[in-house]
Amino acid sequence: MADKMPFGEGASINRSSLFCGVNYQFWKVRIKNFIHSIDKGIWESIENGPFVPQVKKDDVLVDKFSSEWTEAESKKVKFDWIAKNIITSALSCDEFFRVSQCSSAKEMWDILEVTHEGTTDVKRARKHAMIQEYELFRMQKGESICDVQKRFSHIVNHLMSLGKKFDEEELNIKVLKCLDRTWQRKVTIIPKSKDLTSMTVASLFGKLREHEIEIQRLAVQESEEKHNKSIALKASKQQPDSNESEEENISLLSRKFSKFLRKRQACKRYDSKKPSEFNSNKYTCYGCGEQGHIKAEYPNNEVKEKGEKGKKLRKHI
Repeated sequence: MADKMPFGEGASINRSSLFCGVNYQFWKVRIKNFIHSIDKGIWESIENGPFVPQVKKDDVLVDKFSSEWTEAESKKVKFDWIAKNIITSALSCDEFFRVSQCSSAKEMWDILEVTHEGTTDVKRARKHAMIQEYELFRMQKGESICDVQKRFSHIVNHLMSLGKKFDEEELNIKVLKCLDRTWQRKVTIIPKSKDLTSMTVASLFGKLREHEIEIQRLAVQESEEKHNKSIALKASKQQPDSNESEEENISLLSRKFSKFLRKRQACKRYDSKKPSEFNSNKYTCYGCGEQGHIKAEYPNNEVKEKGEKGKKLRKHI
């Protein structure tokens, strides 16, 4: 609610905030400060009503004619017109028509106050409701100190505008009690190191904000360290896998090479045994029938074969 600013103005010290019927308390403080900055007498004309110059005749006060006004009296009379001009210039069309028929700035102010704040009974009821909200005020889950300060200040300012009185110690103790258990250590330290009776609420929230920033810094640092450890752990887990794959490749190559050597040695053994095992002296030649050689080693094998064929042919004839 405090974040919504339905005002058309607000960035200039020479123009008052425009009130559109929403958040009257905010506008009320702003317009009051604006009027005081121009002249205190203007605000007095709103509080006390317009100034009317009078003169005492026969022990009776009667209004002076305007022609009899002094310069100082003319200035005081003018304050009411200035106040009316400021108020009407700071109202939207709908709000303007509420007070357009008023004869004085005080009457305008009273109508706006009753309309948006209510009568005395309404103010009393609102005050009790705000007091209950103040007593039940607690820090919400995941809420920052800035958000807590914003909500707390909003409640306290409304109560003060309704006539509720607070001292600094009461407000400081309320702030410390409304924090959750994660702040328990800080809540214990602050009352021992600081005097809550002289410490302002703004200073207390400043200390809490400083502690919150430090906690956030440590949280970020721990998160980064955890992330770095996670990366290192993954790298260490992946390193053995690469070593194992290299060992497997080396083992596979070793097995293949050993198999190749075994085949090579087997071939050599076969080639070395073949001449020693085979001895042609033990066999009889198939061609000539003599021992000591084989047919493939017969020197005149082709001539012999032709002679044999000729003999067989003649016998047949």
